[in-house]
Amino acid sequence: MPKTVIIPAGTGIPLAPYVPGTLADGVVYVSGTLPLDKNNNVVYVGDAAAQARHVLETIKSVIETAGGAMSDVTFNSIFITDWADYAAINEVYARYFPGDKPARFCIQCGLVKPDAKIEIASIAHLGMGA
Repeated sequence: MPKTVIIPAGTGIPLAPYVPGTLADGVVYVSGTLPLDKNNNVVYVGDAAAQARHVLETIKSVIETAGGAMSDVTFNSIFITDWADYAAINEVYARYFPGDKPARFCIQCGLVKPDAKIEIASIAHLGMGA
């Protein structure tokens, strides 16, 4: 089965040679998603919870454009810049995954945009959450 590039309406130009998502054989792979507006400016500087919400809404738009839902997410890779933000990020994250939670990992690291506090990459298997 061929892959399909997923680019939600209103998406800005990526920072590097990648697309927001790829659909292949019923699986959506969402690229690492930063809290960026369509001009690649970091939004909600200094507010980890608001940045997490923005990132998860962006991921949701990729998955929904591919025909899925957040309940189809099976795995998240989470990158944060400061462990002090972990609780605030988890509070927002839990609202996006109220039922069965996806597997995940979370590491602290530097990000390509210094004002970004979070980046998430996701994998969703369409129809899994139905």
